[in-house]
Amino acid sequence: FLSPSVLGLGGRTGPNSRINIGLIGHGKIMVGHRQYHLGRDSVEVVALCDVDQRKLDLALAEVKEKKGKTCPTYEYYEDLCARSDIDAVVVGTPDHWHTQISIEAMKNGKDVYVEKPMTLTIEEGKLMRETLHRYGNVLQVGSQQRSNGSFRKAAELVYNGYIGKVHTIHARLGEFPAPTQLPEQAIPAGFNYDRWLGPAPWEPYNEERVKGDYGGGWRSFWEYGSRKNGDWGAHHYDIIQWALGKDDSGPVKFVPKGYDGVENQYFVYEDGAKVIRGYGREGAMVHFIGEEGEVMVSRGDKFETKSPSLKNIVLKSSDTRLYESSDHRADWLNAIRTRKQPICNVNIGHRTATICQLSGITERLGRPIHWDPLSEQIVGDAKAAKWMSRPRRAPYGLLG
Repeated sequence: FLSPSVLGLGGRTGPNSRINIGLIGHGKIMVGHRQYHLGRDSVEVVALCDVDQRKLDLALAEVKEKKGKTCPTYEYYEDLCARSDIDAVVVGTPDHWHTQISIEAMKNGKDVYVEKPMTLTIEEGKLMRETLHRYGNVLQVGSQQRSNGSFRKAAELVYNGYIGKVHTIHARLGEFPAPTQLPEQAIPAGFNYDRWLGPAPWEPYNEERVKGDYGGGWRSFWEYGSRKNGDWGAHHYDIIQWALGKDDSGPVKFVPKGYDGVENQYFVYEDGAKVIRGYGREGAMVHFIGEEGEVMVSRGDKFETKSPSLKNIVLKSSDTRLYESSDHRADWLNAIRTRKQPICNVNIGHRTATICQLSGITERLGRPIHWDPLSEQIVGDAKAAKWMSRPRRAPYGLLG
């Protein structure tokens, strides 16, 4: 006798219809991904990968607890990606590894969910886009605010002109502590620190450098990301792009905090819309200000408008409705089955990451930079243009 689950009966998914997934990078951000996919009948977690054996052991223990069975573990993502029975991977590593792992997975026929920001550099984003278009993979970037009803509602009101021409947007990112040189510590047993660094410059091991602390850790160092511009910026800039209808474009000028006495970092679109890094009304995460109204939105389904009548307005049949998703991971899984690109695809992820990276470049250089979103080039500043890519430590050259 065969059980209903084997036959795909009783609302269960048959084994031939399940998506076999490998999970790569088991820091804090992967905890939610691991629990989600282990809890879905339509998914089978068949492989785990990390350069830290301690994290692998904890992840494997969770698989055993939830599924009553084990699965192979890997130190090297290449070995996981080479398996022909794996359909898709989730990449939850620090930012400086996103591109190489995602490309390796796509070249091996895997679909990809990669955490935000999608890439470390602008040139990496172009290569990611090119690779996906060459191989036809499905890729979702983990900017999950697009799959939240409040953020979608705010974006639709702005997109459809309900607050008139937008002139100012505030994006609340917060601050990391300044990066600092740390004393060398002994590398823990079972941790491949050289592999964790990968293409990033060599620095002596220190726990503070590698830990996945949302308040700092590796996120606070330029070597592995764009600090707060790549952390919260990857979320809020993404919503701004969506609301302004700029998913295939971007701003044209970036100005750092302190330049000519400006209080906050900002960037500007060609139509004059100005995005200021800082608090909006009542501390809103994203605050849109137009000539005819204001919209404020934050996590926790916090949605407000300056005019009470606008808050509960019903969109007209003639209005444009934006892509609707209520579950970012489920949207990716559905896209794998339908072969349609998900709500935050490679093109969108690249454009948002570009804003994060340009904001970081202008912050580091301390001067404005001009950007051509059509040619995707920094204009008139050869030194700044060099930061569109970064040197990669041998032997971790980027392979397209």
